Amino acid sequence: MSPPLTSPISLAAAAGGAPLLLRQLFDAATGTFTYLLADVATRQGVLIDPVFEQHERDLSLIRELGIDLVASIDTHAHADHVTGSWLMQQATNCAIGLSAAARAENVSQPLHHGDVIRFGQRQLQVRSTPGHTDGCVSFVLDDHSMAFTGDALLVRGCGRCDFQQGNAHTLWRSITEQIFSLPDACLLYPGHDYTGRGVTSVAEEKAFNARLGGGADERDFVGHMTHMKLPHPGKIAIALPGNLRSGKPREQHTEPQWAPVHWSYAGLPELLPQWLADHQQEVTVLDVRSQEELNGPDGLIPGSTHIPLAELEERQGELPRDRPVVVVCHAGSRSALATQQLIKAGHQQVANLRGGLTRWAEEGYPMSGTAAA
Repeated sequence: MSPPLTSPISLAAAAGGAPLLLRQLFDAATGTFTYLLADVATRQGVLIDPVFEQHERDLSLIRELGIDLVASIDTHAHADHVTGSWLMQQATNCAIGLSAAARAENVSQPLHHGDVIRFGQRQLQVRSTPGHTDGCVSFVLDDHSMAFTGDALLVRGCGRCDFQQGNAHTLWRSITEQIFSLPDACLLYPGHDYTGRGVTSVAEEKAFNARLGGGADERDFVGHMTHMKLPHPGKIAIALPGNLRSGKPREQHTEPQWAPVHWSYAGLPELLPQWLADHQQEVTVLDVRSQEELNGPDGLIPGSTHIPLAELEERQGELPRDRPVVVVCHAGSRSALATQQLIKAGHQQVANLRGGLTRWAEEGYPMSGTAAA
């Protein structure tokens, strides 16, 4: 397990000055929304409905913002994607939360109606909202300003009721009693959407939801849901068994990793200066600044190889293929572009130096040239 990184920015600034940070993330392959919530004052947070394939993205964001993840929680045992909760627990030691009704393995925080999930000074209330599945829950923020409804209630729709112990009568009661009982101004964040709709409100769904809004009653709703005749989700044979293990793979393949690479939220492999300082003899340090900068006041890492970024595409054959490459520049921006170029060209072991020479020097590692004076 890698320790969380200390964020170089204020979490309050990242949250737009609000006391609560909210990030809505999207998996285009499954139309799934993942939500990161964090209490700004304490930096503690929770992750809702993570997707297995998006683990590196989610973990990178958590580390970049310096969030102490308390729990990774799912609104239900999904049928269209595998949760990333087990992977997140392995990376951060957070709890895994899922409805006790799902009877899944590896759950460290089985959830029941009325439970509270605390993160810092904030909390989410667990409301049981079965009907899509018998183990669906919704998470309601302490001040009732927002709720995360999973598949129970979607934007102008709701989850299907024809498998996983689904029941239209049950879902009607769940929505009307547990979600529509919230204030009209409460914002509702769904588990899925396929047309770009990321948020709605209680007032909107009461008025405009075609299945149960306006003047619809339980008879109307059940009639609608009974006659939908939808095909089963394409990934159900993989997703459901995977989610009943909380996302733990049946077989764990541990590929040898040449270094403790961190993947940034932008999808870039990065290394910290401390690791490079301890392993510099094992890698090629590639400096991609201009010749003028190389002779300038910033100095350079002793023993580094110099190929300006503008010449890298033509000269990358000069780099040894039998050694990993760590790319550096002044602050990590141009070296990020160079890292991407090398990956595209087929280099398997390459990473950007996080923070560049600026951070290297700030942390007191050896420099030659003017900066070493």
